[in-house]
Amino acid sequence: MPTETEITAGLSEIFAEVFGREIALIPALTAKDVPGWDSFKQIEIIMATEERWGMRFTTRDLDGLRCVGDLIAVVAAKGK
Repeated sequence: MPTETEITAGLSEIFAEVFGREIALIPALTAKDVPGWDSFKQIEIIMATEERWGMRFTTRDLDGLRCVGDLIAVVAAKGK
């Protein structure tokens, strides 16, 4: 079961890979805050997150994602 700190570190690596640059992740960060974060990048982030932690998101999980904090919470909940 990953901790919030471990999840945030893992997501930082995923975001850096997807965007080709370091992005300072904070829970309130949204797609509007990051240039180039479009629906295709969102899919890449989700797929990489599922692969990293060996989980699958449901449509309900994805519909509830509004910010990075929401993604951290879903990963934490599924990791239990």
